[in-house]
Amino acid sequence: MTLALSRFAPLLALTLLAACGDLPQPFAGRPGANALRLATPPPARLVVPPPTGALLDNADAVRLAHETATALVTAELPAYVQPAVPGDWELRIAATSTGATVQPRFTLFDADGRIKGDIQGDPVPTAAWANGDPNVLHHEAATAAPQIVSLLRSVDASAKQSDPNSLYNRPARLYLAGVTGAPGDGDTSLLYQMRLKLPDTGDMVVKKRDTADFTVRGIVTVTDLPSKQQQVEIHWLVTDSTGKEAGDVAQGHDVDHGTLDHYWGDIAVAVASEAAGGVHEVITNWSGRKRAGAGS
Repeated sequence: MTLALSRFAPLLALTLLAACGDLPQPFAGRPGANALRLATPPPARLVVPPPTGALLDNADAVRLAHETATALVTAELPAYVQPAVPGDWELRIAATSTGATVQPRFTLFDADGRIKGDIQGDPVPTAAWANGDPNVLHHEAATAAPQIVSLLRSVDASAKQSDPNSLYNRPARLYLAGVTGAPGDGDTSLLYQMRLKLPDTGDMVVKKRDTADFTVRGIVTVTDLPSKQQQVEIHWLVTDSTGKEAGDVAQGHDVDHGTLDHYWGDIAVAVASEAAGGVHEVITNWSGRKRAGAGS
């Protein structure tokens, strides 16, 4: 890119582009960071029934189930306090006594009733557990929740890795839905360059939306600034095949007024080169490839 960037303004997006010197730097931050959270667990629904074998009375058993579900929701994992019905995954809570202490345990069952793993809670003094100490119940739930999320991610990753049609084992298919809002020939130039640059990341560009795993759409906004400057914001919105947003790759540049009113040229090339990398990282995060590659 031959455009000098005089100022970088943070944008409301999942990834920020830092600018320095004559060329924009690689994407900073974590594109599609929301995708690192388990947006949809393997089960259609995860339920946490009030335990009947946790050495608690009924009221405290209900309280522990609610504490656990609340901690899971806080960790971005939908969970519900109710008995399981066919199709649900289930987190069953139990506890055993060793005399002086009680050992809680959280066991994950799939929809077929198979154990997928369990989490051992911290030992608790027997009296505090038997009395349903609210602080103790909250601590056990809050401590177990991130481990349960990690367990579900591992289960999800194993299932995807064994599926030859999953994005673990093949390139993603991308549909480019166009670019809007750019001055000059920006809409056409940016779209053309993205068609060229996205395959460099290993992903595929397809011609039909209904054959794509993800849709990418560019939105350009130009705002007049003092001192004959303009702020150019470019957002590349990535949605999955269901229309759910996977990430928003954002670029922001300040330029001299009118710089982009005619031909984008090399500017479009550089913008697309960086944006393609950001889009690829969104897809990598969303599909779980990064977690698998990190061994998590």
